Amino acid sequence: MSTRDIIVLFVFTLSLNTLGLAQKAPATFLLHGEALLKNKQAINNQEAEKLKALKNIQAKADQIVKQGKLYSVMNKKKVPPSGDKHDYMSQAPYWWADTTKPDGLPYIRRDGERNPEYYDISDSEEMDYIIDDTEILALAFYFTKEERYAAHAARLLKTWFLDPETRQNPNLNFGQGIPGINTGRGIGIIETRSFPRLIDAVMLLTASENWSKEDHKGLKKWFADYLTWLTKSPLGKDEADEHNNHGTYYDVQIMAYALFTDQPALAKKQIEVAKSRIQSQLQPDGSQPFELERTVSWGYTNMNLAGFFKIARLAENVKANLWNYETTDGKGLQKSLQWLIPYLKNEKVWEFKQIKELEYDNTLWLLKMASKKYANTMYDSLVNNICQKDCLTDVDILTF
Repeated sequence: MSTRDIIVLFVFTLSLNTLGLAQKAPATFLLHGEALLKNKQAINNQEAEKLKALKNIQAKADQIVKQGKLYSVMNKKKVPPSGDKHDYMSQAPYWWADTTKPDGLPYIRRDGERNPEYYDISDSEEMDYIIDDTEILALAFYFTKEERYAAHAARLLKTWFLDPETRQNPNLNFGQGIPGINTGRGIGIIETRSFPRLIDAVMLLTASENWSKEDHKGLKKWFADYLTWLTKSPLGKDEADEHNNHGTYYDVQIMAYALFTDQPALAKKQIEVAKSRIQSQLQPDGSQPFELERTVSWGYTNMNLAGFFKIARLAENVKANLWNYETTDGKGLQKSLQWLIPYLKNEKVWEFKQIKELEYDNTLWLLKMASKKYANTMYDSLVNNICQKDCLTDVDILTF
């Protein structure tokens, strides 16, 4: 083979490899597929931070596989008012028995104080477990291609969503009921706010032989049905009308499920709703009065802004830019993040009600996302200042 032929072959191979890498970026909705692909290459190049994070993820995934736990709404001891244990059920977390009444009814609200009775119904905890476990397993599979991780993730998904004997019905008719007042509220829909994470995990599993096209089709059908319930049911419409973080995460869910079920027009329509929430929830100075009035104001302020950031990320999937969107009176996402910065720099003391210690999970995620979207290393510096040691989660390290 001549030198010229060798050069031509090298260039051709390099082109194929480059094309292959582009095609392998996973089609996730909240996670950045390109970042996942870049981190996979970093692992191949033996980058220490990414290798350590993957090792930790694998250790967790190995433990999940070893334990072999499966989760289902059928595991709860209580039966919903419908008489069907396939219906999801939970109790309002911030409502407590009225000690002045013999039977404690009706319950009374104590904002920010979680009643341990909430955990007597296992659905909410088991839902959290399946989301967390599926995400860990899907990441372990994506970065290693070890099918045993995908196999158990598939079992988890089929048990919760697809198996007729164990599946959840696609509704939240009995979410966050208040004893003595009602059996379910639209507000309960906040409990499925992390399903978009699970959907991204599923998108990573589509490359697995253990997650079939029929499985994928069945899951899309479940989310299409749940999306219909969210938009058509009285409780869904009630949550859509909420004017704080509940409304924000309603939009997150509508957009994520619409994208997953091939309904981009619905996702685009919800962007306009989200713009109206920016107008109604944020102030020109960046503050969020509906969250600041809560007893855990720091947590809710960060959580709500994280919801808006997720909406902006989802909007990218339909070529819309909310990162730099501002209302006519100057309200916008970056301005609301900037409002938090003096508190993160210790230039101001948080003067709003906060009955619990400050937590930074949402804060760190916001800063990492802002660094990416606004190309400003100041946000990364703040992450380091907050942590002063490694405090990003392994999932964050592998997905940013």
